[in-house]
Amino acid sequence: MSEGPAFPYQRIRDDLRAEILAGNRTFGEKLPSENALAQRYGTTRPTVRRALALLKAEGLVVAHQGQGMFVRPKPRVRLLISGSNYRTHREAGLPGFDAQVREQGMSPEQRIRDVVTLDPPDEIARRLELDEDAQVVVRRRTFLVDGLPVALCDSYYPADLVADTVIAQPRRIKGGVYAVIEDATGPIRRQVSHGVEDLVCRMPTGEETAELDLMPGVPVVRILRTVYDSEDRPLEVQESIVAADSHEFRYEVRMR
Repeated sequence: MSEGPAFPYQRIRDDLRAEILAGNRTFGEKLPSENALAQRYGTTRPTVRRALALLKAEGLVVAHQGQGMFVRPKPRVRLLISGSNYRTHREAGLPGFDAQVREQGMSPEQRIRDVVTLDPPDEIARRLELDEDAQVVVRRRTFLVDGLPVALCDSYYPADLVADTVIAQPRRIKGGVYAVIEDATGPIRRQVSHGVEDLVCRMPTGEETAELDLMPGVPVVRILRTVYDSEDRPLEVQESIVAADSHEFRYEVRMR
């Protein structure tokens, strides 16, 4: 016979889950001990342990050896994708991700994993409309919020467009890449006009799971963004792998 909601381990799991999701238990907070929970619910430690194992499998708590169970830190980033948002952040000289994370009271960080010149994957070459032998510069970064990884971002640029700029160097760029592209006194001098995004939700690879410190069962969203200039020429293809449990997306589209 299947166990129904009256079983103690389910009540413990449901109560703790509700408290965490409602924000009544803050990220990083230590949960009551197994003994304390067993006493509260009038049950045994193995029953409590079963409830906590389920919460851990859902990615809501983590175990620290010898210390107990803690609410898992899990920042949630709300990203508003709109032309007005882009212009506001460009005028402030801030990358859009950093600006929006700060607006939500959290601390953003972009760590450069690699900057290399290579032959592009076929999909990237098609989107950038490259000749057969053309190469790309790719900037690989990890995006973090409050010190926790939330996204992997690889940005591809035609090598002949950016080869002699800071975009091709493994260093941070003040104001972001678009500031270099649009600099009226710089070598590129092209205006960013619009972008097209394709989103696919899937399960992560083993490497992505490790890089993003994902809990079992958490999917990722692959976002492939192609950015064009004012003459409809592709400037960049950005491939982002984002943790689905750490992001909310909102798109504002002006219909007229």
